[in-house]
Amino acid sequence: MYKNLAAALLAACCFSTPFLSAPAAAAEPLKVAFVYVAPVTEAGWVQQHEQGRRAVDAAFGGKVKTTFVENVPEGPDAERVIRDLARQGNKLIFTPSFGYMEPTLKVAKEFPDVKFESITGYKTASNVSVANARYYEGRYLAGIAAGRMTKTGVAGYVAGFPIPEVLQGLNAFTLGMRSVNPQAQVKVIWLNTWFDPAREREAALTLFNQNADVVSFHTASTAVMTAAQERGKMAVAYHSDMRKIAPDAQIVAVTHHWGDYYVSRVQAVLAGTWQPANVWAGVDKAMVRAGSFGAKVPKAVQDEVIKRQSEIARRRLHPFLGPIRDNAGREVVAKGQVPSDEQILAMDWLVEGVQGKITR
Repeated sequence: MYKNLAAALLAACCFSTPFLSAPAAAAEPLKVAFVYVAPVTEAGWVQQHEQGRRAVDAAFGGKVKTTFVENVPEGPDAERVIRDLARQGNKLIFTPSFGYMEPTLKVAKEFPDVKFESITGYKTASNVSVANARYYEGRYLAGIAAGRMTKTGVAGYVAGFPIPEVLQGLNAFTLGMRSVNPQAQVKVIWLNTWFDPAREREAALTLFNQNADVVSFHTASTAVMTAAQERGKMAVAYHSDMRKIAPDAQIVAVTHHWGDYYVSRVQAVLAGTWQPANVWAGVDKAMVRAGSFGAKVPKAVQDEVIKRQSEIARRRLHPFLGPIRDNAGREVVAKGQVPSDEQILAMDWLVEGVQGKITR
């Protein structure tokens, strides 16, 4: 095959070829970008999305070129980075952090030919899709494991921001724990940040000093797991399996899996079928899983968690089935009722058993 038009013309002259067209230019790869709220580390929120990006690379090879920018704070910095990525020719941009939602929407208006995926956001536009996972399902299952394993009956919870997603997880964890240990209590510390390893560690140590012998967290680093390992306590890993970091502390992990979703959305752009959507999937789609049990967890407890996970996947069990009271004694879900998705997405209360308040 001729490498260029000049070679083709030379061949036509020398060999009296009546007509020879130039080969079509190779199609440019689809440029896809990811924006990360924290650094890429070996485990945690960002690592799970990085695995999703790598799944895209593996699925499409040269048809797609991916890139990422890490450690981007929510707010003006995020808007600047997202805009720069659009200007650089990226036609699909994933923004996986709740605080990226408004910057994503703003930039999307400026670049109508670019597709955006707001992960954990809830506002869509003609070129903005949203997706999230029902993390609370995994949290409920982790609560069951914590309820079976605790000796003090007290768990700790290191939380980022008191947004509905975090409240869902904290409440579901408490409900799961109290489903097998009715008098269990959960103490919460709010950090109002997603990623601050020093403060995450300090909060975990504070909770251990308050009689918690197992901790969970909704932040982005592995600091809570490290603190539990050092103190000889138990912990629930979040986002990733963290047994490598806390081999003795981890009793179970609630892991997130984005590869299938990311690959499907890239495929839709390549096929010209991409449309804005609102996806909220859970253990039924394996977007959230509870597992990766620690060696100290009895098989009976592991089996119980796996059984309950299957029931959630088959819609036989719902973490928020009433009756449920908040920690002020008010009924928030009536007996036999399940809150609607809209009600869960707007959750603004703490369940009975949580020691703490919503602080903003």
